[in-house]
Amino acid sequence: MTTLRRIPKAAMRVAAKPLLQPDLFSFSFPARIYFENTDAGGVVYHAEYLKFLERARTEWLRHLGFTHQALGKKYSVMFVASQVAIDFVKPARLDDTIAVGVEVESLGRARIVFHQEIRRDDDTLVRARVTVACVAIEGLKPTEIPEEVRKKLEAAT
Repeated sequence: MTTLRRIPKAAMRVAAKPLLQPDLFSFSFPARIYFENTDAGGVVYHAEYLKFLERARTEWLRHLGFTHQALGKKYSVMFVASQVAIDFVKPARLDDTIAVGVEVESLGRARIVFHQEIRRDDDTLVRARVTVACVAIEGLKPTEIPEEVRKKLEAAT
């Protein structure tokens, strides 16, 4: 069983806009829990957490200056999740405001391993380790992360 580390509280404060904090190299994306995210009891359905994690990685990438659509057009690549390990620590509930953190744990030639955490104030709700692979759009085979993208990623790790 993998033990997932904790993102510092300072990196996870909820902000009006996503933050890139160079001193911690952490990105925090705010979100609210809506009815559509919950079960009949008002507790977030487990698969919804994956959506929050994905959204935060997408916004982090956008903050670095790249969109998934632009990566496809310019480099003919896309990022796909290849592995997820997730620890559900505490439940989120209807109307909660959460912060979804993103940190690059490691950067390979064709993959990125992220450490992510979902928090509500001082409470850690979810810890996850997500591996994404860079693949060629045609054929979906692993390919190197484009150099321009790699340089930005290295600057953020």
